Amino acid sequence: MTTVAPPAAARELVDALRRAGLDDVDDSGLARALYSSDASLYRVLPRAVVRPRHVDEMVATLEVCRSLGVPLTARGAGTSIAGNAVGPGVVLDTSRHLSRVLDVDAEARTATVEPGVVQAALQAAAKPSGLRFGPDPSTHNRCTVGGMIGNNACGSRALGYGRTADNVVGLDVVTGAGERLRLGPGAPGDDGVLAALSALVDSELATVRTELGRFGRQVSGYSLEHLLPERGFDVARALVGSEGTLALVLGATVRLVTDAPFRGLVVLGYPTMADAADATPALLPHSPTAVEGLDARMVQRLRDVPAAVVPELPRGDAWLVVELTGDSVAEVTDKARRVLADAGALDDLVVTDTAEAAAIWRIREDGAGLAARTSDGHPAHAGWEDAAVPPERLGDYLREFEALLDQHGLQCVPYGHFGDGCVHGRIDFPFGSGEDRGRARYRSFVEDAARLVAGYGGSLSGEHGDGRARSELLQHMYSPAALGLFERVKQLFDPADLLNPGVLVRPARLDDDVRMAAAPVLRNGLALAYRHDGGDFSGAVHRCTGVGKCRADLQAVGGVMCPSWPATRQEKDTTRGRARVLQEMLAPGGPVRDWRSPEVHDALDLCLSCKGCSRDCPTGVDMASYKAEVLHQSYRRRLRPRAHYTLGRLPRWADLAARAPRVVNAVLTSRLGGRLAKWSAGMDQRRDVPPFARRTFRQEWAARTLPTADGAPVALWVDSFTDHFAPEVAHAAARVLEAAGYRVQVPGADTCCGLTWITTGQLDTARRILRSTVESLAPLADQGIPIVGVEPSCTAALRGESLELVGGPAAERVARGTRTLAELLAATPGWEPPSMAGLEVVAQPHCHHASVMGWSADARLLARADARVTRLGGCCGLAGNWGVERGHHDVSVAIAGQQLLPAVTGLGPEAVVLADGFSCRTQLDQLAGRRGLHLAELLAERLR
Repeated sequence: MTTVAPPAAARELVDALRRAGLDDVDDSGLARALYSSDASLYRVLPRAVVRPRHVDEMVATLEVCRSLGVPLTARGAGTSIAGNAVGPGVVLDTSRHLSRVLDVDAEARTATVEPGVVQAALQAAAKPSGLRFGPDPSTHNRCTVGGMIGNNACGSRALGYGRTADNVVGLDVVTGAGERLRLGPGAPGDDGVLAALSALVDSELATVRTELGRFGRQVSGYSLEHLLPERGFDVARALVGSEGTLALVLGATVRLVTDAPFRGLVVLGYPTMADAADATPALLPHSPTAVEGLDARMVQRLRDVPAAVVPELPRGDAWLVVELTGDSVAEVTDKARRVLADAGALDDLVVTDTAEAAAIWRIREDGAGLAARTSDGHPAHAGWEDAAVPPERLGDYLREFEALLDQHGLQCVPYGHFGDGCVHGRIDFPFGSGEDRGRARYRSFVEDAARLVAGYGGSLSGEHGDGRARSELLQHMYSPAALGLFERVKQLFDPADLLNPGVLVRPARLDDDVRMAAAPVLRNGLALAYRHDGGDFSGAVHRCTGVGKCRADLQAVGGVMCPSWPATRQEKDTTRGRARVLQEMLAPGGPVRDWRSPEVHDALDLCLSCKGCSRDCPTGVDMASYKAEVLHQSYRRRLRPRAHYTLGRLPRWADLAARAPRVVNAVLTSRLGGRLAKWSAGMDQRRDVPPFARRTFRQEWAARTLPTADGAPVALWVDSFTDHFAPEVAHAAARVLEAAGYRVQVPGADTCCGLTWITTGQLDTARRILRSTVESLAPLADQGIPIVGVEPSCTAALRGESLELVGGPAAERVARGTRTLAELLAATPGWEPPSMAGLEVVAQPHCHHASVMGWSADARLLARADARVTRLGGCCGLAGNWGVERGHHDVSVAIAGQQLLPAVTGLGPEAVVLADGFSCRTQLDQLAGRRGLHLAELLAERLR
């Protein structure tokens, strides 16, 4: 088990690191919590975290660790699934500062990079030259090249482009003994570690030739086959996959390949995954760049994600996704025809459209997250994650693997790189059923699984490395001679065993430091129901498995999660980072004590409660709900921040302001009155308070003298923001609905969603408010009258938070009966949108709209109207009360600058900026001086 360093030792370490010239050294409880886990099931608290700004600082960190005997673990994006990137000493995070592509040599077809560069950034740098880096794991938009070198990462297209080891030309490293080496193929020299390594391999040639490098996905152990004389003694390639146990990678020169002009997919349906595996060998002669296996259970998990758009797939319960490349669409199509002839599939689909192909790839890329829940909702874990066998034996292996799962009473959703014989899967090990029992069942299964894969001539790991999860199992795969050779190589490079100890050589026990095994269960005293986690807050926050999609740039593809991360680039501002801190809050013996711990509130401070993670996170993390719960538990029956009493109760203050809006607006726009009001409200002084409407929508509706149109009834549910600040939006919605043939009725003024109370954690009051609203709206839902929301965040509260806070049949009926305007119009027989031919529309979907309801109905409506639409991803940055609170302004502006502000800069006056959210329109007005339109206003204008 991992031991905790005494405080004096930790202080000595930090002082020594700072004396060595390192600035970004952090031993705070927050940093230790953030880096205690990677994407594996292990939890190891480090003593300190170092984020080097230059490779010389990496060397200096190693020297300090050598002098004090402190372990050192290198870490990229923390997406390691086997526990390769956690350690008890110093964790070295290269992703923060060492993230540059130093050179792209198009003539030599190479690139030189720092270890923390993200793979996708390397791709972007190489693309103008028509080149690419071949290996591309599913985490390509956040994993680092240094991490890929550490694990010998492969990815879906390794079938076409090879593994990371096949694409490394040279490495700049420093060994655990402190020796700086520049590595590549060639003679070892007469002295030093390389000469000793050459002599060692020469003495064990039979072992290396017979046990290592037997097939492409043999990643477990050290890849010493690259040191054979016939392979040119390539030490750089031999170090790939050594998981940071031999040397620190300071820089790398990698090979680039020509990117294909055209790509296409052939999707093949089969009855079972084993049947799909049986069909794979016949497809390999067609030279595909990828042959991926998908299971129906994983696809169903995506369908269960709120607002997800799932592409149609051919008939079957298992699929092969075959990628083909060519110089033209015709060439790809011709290759596809030949693949179909040899596929023996139940059904098939040929895809040449880029967007459709991307949607299918998304299923595969989100696999690690989607597979983290079984079909019955139980959590599934890494641990036995990426075994590989020769492809011609894959079908038989899968059948025996499924039988082994049944024998142990476990479930798994298999998927993976079938063209390479590599199978991924998360397994529902019962860690929550008691520490000893869960660990014992975990150990029993993985030992049996190791024997099974070894019997097929396979590898325990096919691309993620062995780490803490599998190093102890290497004895089932390799002879004592091979294991002894690994240990002697480790002794040459890292004699003090400082680099990533417990991995590969002298392994840690695979069932020590299991994070999930120690997690307590909380079922009572919670404000939210956590319906999908059995009422268990611990189970909810442990949905985060660390795959790190929240660190990716999702905005370009319409994603939202996580807006504050691109603005700050700090791990604490990722969804994963926040989840890790909450997990530490629940774990015994860690640096985070309870709900009120400063580490918890620091991590949650820049969470916008945008709900983006509830859709974009493949494991279904809902940080907005967790933040509301934390605030509720922290401030229950205690004094709250001023903003909770003002901005958090805004609808009540707005009701008071409606009695004399001119007077209130005059006070708020005066210099002294405005400053005093903003100070009292906890607002940033740089923010303007939106003016209150002179007459609310409800006041004007009550005084309306026009007759109500005939037709089917519809309830226009008008929220507090629309009522008090933007009544023109509700009027436009009423006109559009009446023009569509509906008879509009407006529910009473007491139907607030309580959103501002929810986001500030005043959940007892929010429950009372929402219960009253549900009771008022339920009769409408019972009559089949659609309830149309105008403000996306409030509509989302009826669809989501009402079920968590109120629950029961009435809340479920109201949630089912609540619609967005676009959803209702799309379902209205005979309704057609007015023409918008030639109109340029820049659309900023509200975060809750995109994440809870989905924006697809709006997109289809605009397409039917022939509008030219540019859909923005990300968040506007205001997020209700969050962006106006003191301390958030700069980050709020930075978030707006990611997508929204650049999109409207220079936009012609005739173009429309579509923003249904009141926050989005307010941010537009205050930061860009541009008026945004609600969809209802756009339709009403066109109807004229």
